[in-house]
Amino acid sequence: MADVTRRGVLGGAAALGGAAAGLGAPGGASAAAVRAGGQGPSAIGPAAIVPGDTRYASLTRRGRNARFVGAPDHVRLAASTRDAVDAVQRAVDEGRRIAVRSGGHCFEDFVDGPSVKALIDLSPMNSVSYDARRRAFVVEPGALLGEVYRRLFLGWGVTVPAGATAEVGAGGHILGGGYGALSRRHGLSVDHLYGVEVVVVDARGRARAVVATREPGDPHRDLWWAHTGGGGGTFGVVTRYWFRSPGATGSDPARLLPRAPESVYSFRASWSWKDLDRRSFTRLVDNHGGWHERNSAPGSPYAGLFSVLMLNSRRAGTVDLMGQVDSADAGARRLADAYVAEVGQGVRARPARSGRSRTWLQAAAAVQESEPAFFKAKAGYLRRRCTERQAGVLYEHLSGRRGEEVDGTVWLVSYGGQVNAVPAEATAVAQRDSVLKAIYLGGWEDPDGAGPALRWVRDLYRAVYADTGGVPVPGAVSDGSFVNYPDADLADPALNTSGTPWHALYHKRHYPRLQRVKARWDPRDEFRHALSVRLPGAGA
Repeated sequence: MADVTRRGVLGGAAALGGAAAGLGAPGGASAAAVRAGGQGPSAIGPAAIVPGDTRYASLTRRGRNARFVGAPDHVRLAASTRDAVDAVQRAVDEGRRIAVRSGGHCFEDFVDGPSVKALIDLSPMNSVSYDARRRAFVVEPGALLGEVYRRLFLGWGVTVPAGATAEVGAGGHILGGGYGALSRRHGLSVDHLYGVEVVVVDARGRARAVVATREPGDPHRDLWWAHTGGGGGTFGVVTRYWFRSPGATGSDPARLLPRAPESVYSFRASWSWKDLDRRSFTRLVDNHGGWHERNSAPGSPYAGLFSVLMLNSRRAGTVDLMGQVDSADAGARRLADAYVAEVGQGVRARPARSGRSRTWLQAAAAVQESEPAFFKAKAGYLRRRCTERQAGVLYEHLSGRRGEEVDGTVWLVSYGGQVNAVPAEATAVAQRDSVLKAIYLGGWEDPDGAGPALRWVRDLYRAVYADTGGVPVPGAVSDGSFVNYPDADLADPALNTSGTPWHALYHKRHYPRLQRVKARWDPRDEFRHALSVRLPGAGA
């Protein structure tokens, strides 16, 4: 499978993700500047880029999922909040459907769909800085996660727990919650989110920038809350994020976010499909899930360990367990060795093993941009390990004839830990007691070759969740799906026969509250897509 599906999903590729490298000017515009619409004159002309312009193809083919290529009437680049306000206002005045791109990691066509007529590209907004007035770090939406890590670490020795893939952009990654290799230790990105600056459109059709924070007395606090997991493309255009950990005191920036590790120990274990029968495969899945049930409480000795069990189709040749421990000392290696041994206990096949120590920046900040790939992704949260029936379904679909023909994989990704220490109502992320995330992927190389891979991943997903109408309905084992891995199939009654609507799978009981925020801040529904929050009374 192409690199974007093997590597991009691990970092929480977002519904409106960001992708742009570079350093910008310090953030922290004054309140007056925000009311006026930004931080001064733009560094990039506001003119629309239209078909026929030599830049048009480059800006409309930035999406990582090659299935979707948009054809908007125009693209506007935004290098400042003022630019973003202007771009939104022009689209509203012209009656054009708006979409926003900062990285292009959307798994569906929310940015590149045929209904999008005005595309706003935020990739020039890529600064990472410290705002002394708010005692918080400012991250613009176009900054790559790798650059966010680099700037925070080199400047102050701190970090934000976010995605494990450096080329994912901050933009939409944060909006869906933001998780990665340090989340079991430090929680989600949004658990450290202090504030957001959002370009919204009022009932009169007037675009403006609003700053919303988590301060209890902030009259805009509901807008901040909606951006702590409500997903992208629903409420407005985020132009800045501020980060400061809850409870952090003082004015020393080095004490306001989690300290980044000095180094990490990365490890890998690979089992050859030639050595795996049904018993060994299902034992591997059960061991892995059972380990996470036992070792995912907040404060666990294994809080610093993050891994992915990659259940690749037989065509790939191996099933792989990859991970890292947030230290490179002898104790970290012992933890990794014990973990791999437990996952492989009772499995007849023996894995090939490797491991190495790396500095934090080597592990977290190396950007390796990949070509767009054709793929379909689906997802689910797991409160407990896969059932015996589900493990058998995985084996049947990955090992049989179709497993030889299809480039597919299922990833079982570490979760829990400090993520589950945060009350569900504190942020818009509704799933706060899961121990794993499952990601289902089918990929293909031929633009016209979607059929077999798309059928395979849909059939597999329906079979895994056959007991609950073909989708991960919240219950004893499952807990819905992850909004940053959007899957329009969940809104298709032919593919979701559970009676549980798509929004309950993503947002659970938070959805009515998100609808109220939507009604206040986007009453005209200017920001919408197939899985965006609906206005109250608008139906599913």
